[in-house]
Amino acid sequence: MKSVNKGSLEFEKPNQYVTFYIGKGIYGIETKKIREITSMTEIIKVPNTLPFMKGVIDLRGTVVPLVDIRIRFNMDIIDYGKDTVIIIIEIEDRLAGIIVDSVSDVIEMSLADIQNIPQFNADIDRDSVSGIGKKGDDLIVVLDVASILSVEEMKTIDDVISA
Repeated sequence: MKSVNKGSLEFEKPNQYVTFYIGKGIYGIETKKIREITSMTEIIKVPNTLPFMKGVIDLRGTVVPLVDIRIRFNMDIIDYGKDTVIIIIEIEDRLAGIIVDSVSDVIEMSLADIQNIPQFNADIDRDSVSGIGKKGDDLIVVLDVASILSVEEMKTIDDVISA
């Protein structure tokens, strides 16, 4: 986090986050980790892959694996609707897409707005959460994109796609 020291006051520059819905929950990912947001498109199924991998898409000539975030986080599976989108993220210099219910907004939050993960049992994979942010009355689950797919899972996906 970059800080600017102005005399005795220290100012923290807030980060921008794209917020989106999965069910009734609001989630966020730093904008610098997002390559683009695209509408649902034809998904090509890939056999014998990880359960949460829905398949791949062709993104202007690049094969991008898709993760259904609901399956990844052990949530109820729903049919994709008109608001369903794919958020293209970068993990370990590779592109991957996560399917979310809808995109909400771009917001700014500073580190002071984000708290460590509370100690409670949750359906969501806690390793994928970097903290809980508060913006107005909303609580936002801030995701760590590097943990959505591990290096081993990315390698497994690469192996299946290239087979």
